[in-house]
Amino acid sequence: MSDNFEHVSVLPNEVEAAFEFDPGREAVLIDGTLGGGGHSGRLLQKYPKLRLLGIDRDDLALKAAAEHLSFAADRITLVKGNFSTMAEIAKAHNVEKVDGILLDIGVSSPQLDQADRGFSWRLEAPLDMRMDQSSQLTASRYLNHTSEAELERILRVYGEVNKSRKMAAAIVAARQQKPLANTSDLVKICDEVLGRSRRGELPAPTLVFQAVRIAVNDELGELEAALPQTVELLNTGGRVAVITFHSLEDRIVKNFFRNESLSCICPPGLPMCMCKKQATLRAVNRKIITAGAEELAQNRRAASAKLRVAERI
Repeated sequence: MSDNFEHVSVLPNEVEAAFEFDPGREAVLIDGTLGGGGHSGRLLQKYPKLRLLGIDRDDLALKAAAEHLSFAADRITLVKGNFSTMAEIAKAHNVEKVDGILLDIGVSSPQLDQADRGFSWRLEAPLDMRMDQSSQLTASRYLNHTSEAELERILRVYGEVNKSRKMAAAIVAARQQKPLANTSDLVKICDEVLGRSRRGELPAPTLVFQAVRIAVNDELGELEAALPQTVELLNTGGRVAVITFHSLEDRIVKNFFRNESLSCICPPGLPMCMCKKQATLRAVNRKIITAGAEELAQNRRAASAKLRVAERI
């Protein structure tokens, strides 16, 4: 496996602008999806008193981040773990409250580009797709042991795959002949069932691989578990910024921010509030923040990136 982990962070200027730390006092940032440390590095350079708790489940990412952020070695703590346990990780490192939380959801460029990770359908490799290489659940194991009904569901929901039922049935039929082991095994089924994509559409294997990757790494479950912890951890005035690349992820973030911004959720018509709910967040950007033309010209993977920011009240 290659040790090279060079990731181009999406929306770098927009993420930097999302956080407004007081340069005259110490502040703490949790980067729950550290990657190579691109976003955090910019913020550590801008704010000399900023301290970072960086979390990632990819060992190669943590190694790359340690090198990239070495200029601030005395201000960073890097931890291997899932961002869904950020409150537990923070407590273990004596961090009670923080001033910023950043989550960049999804797969990174190095994970896609390293053939042996098995994330890309374009590269021949074992069907792996694990963000955490110590996990026991590989894409191969998932595809060879998951029920046909569940395969159909994840293809339809996570990948919005046309003919998801036929695709699931074909996977089950193929694995009965021999276990699916390599990316080419899954691509072959995609070609046979889904055929060539129309011009302007994503190649069919892209959506299938996306669905399997999300399932293998429980990406939506991680996000749903992490968001309530941001409210728990943030100081008043602290901000949480979330970058998503998939409509399902963005919907989860949008709905969470909206729900946390409401002060009352009682049915209309009641003479007084009975729910006693208090708003905890204020949306900083009403509209989704996306990449500008200049960034898109340099980094095509930024095209699907969406940023939402909220502030603790």
